[in-house]
Order: sequence, then structure tokens, then C-alpha cells
Amino acid sequence: MNYPSLYRKRIIPEECTHLKDDEILHLDERLMITRWRTLKPRTDFHHGVSCYFFKEGFKISKFYHQNGNLVYWYCDIISTEYIANENTLIITDLLADVVIYPDGFVRVLDVEELVWAHTEKKLSTDELTTALSILGSLLKVVYSGNLTRIINDLILLAASGEALPSSPFAPFL
Repeated sequence: MNYPSLYRKRIIPEECTHLKDDEILHLDERLMITRWRTLKPRTDFHHGVSCYFFKEGFKISKFYHQNGNLVYWYCDIISTEYIANENTLIITDLLADVVIYPDGFVRVLDVEELVWAHTEKKLSTDELTTALSILGSLLKVVYSGNLTRIINDLILLAASGEALPSSPFAPFL
């Protein structure tokens, strides 16, 4: 399969990075699963797996230490743009994040960045509203207690080549 080139676009700081070394494990119109290593050496984590849910508007990643131990689950609110004539997929980070630690503790991060980006005209009112709505939906899934199980199951299914469920979050949204 001719997978697209992946780019991560950030609003803060403003940058667009080619994720040239990310390995796409699965891709269809609703879901992409990738395996990756950090772009630069880090001491807090080393590599991970990410599940991009295009319709839902979030990316759920498992961050690992170099020894393979889970650091945490990191959830980004995203928007996507596919440029067909370039076979390029741009994933824009819409700032708000949710972190789930192995002990189950949940942190919501960077909501104030949404306000700043909107005030500075780096984020439209529609984008702000969409990001907050997606954050609310994501938190429903997180607080249901099913998110980590769903992601683990999807990663295993993708690795085995089995069919993936059409809407894994439907019961929770």
C-alpha cells in the first residue's frame, strides 16, 4: 500500500514536522495506527504507538520508556487534512490534551492554550468550539474506564491483521 507522508502541525509553537520515521501499521478512512520513536533523544520516554481516530478527532498514544515499560497514555485533540495530489496527511494538534497514568490518574492539560490561541487569532471560533466538544467526548470515554482496553484491543487486532470494529467508542459517546 502507498501510505501517505505524515506531518504533525502544531499551533504552539507554530511548526509542521515531517514524521518520516513513523511506521504505519494500519490505515483506513476512520483509523490510523502508527509505531514511532521520539524525534530527538529523551529521558522521559523513548517510543510509542498512536491510534488516530479521524471521525472522533483524537489521537491516543501509548508512551514507553526505553525498557518497554508504559510511561502513560497521551491523548491529543486533532484535526486532519489529506492532500490527495501529494499523498500527504497533516495532523494538527488542537492544543488540549489528556494524560492517563498507569495508576489511572487523569490530567487534562493545556486548555488555557486554547483560549490564548483563540485570542491571538491562531484558532478560529469554530476550531475552538470543535476542540472543546471533542475534549468533552474524549473525557466521556476516559471516565467510562474503557479507553485503555479499547486501544490495547485495536493495537492487537491491527498487528494480527484482523478486521477492526467500525465504531469502538459508540457505546460511550
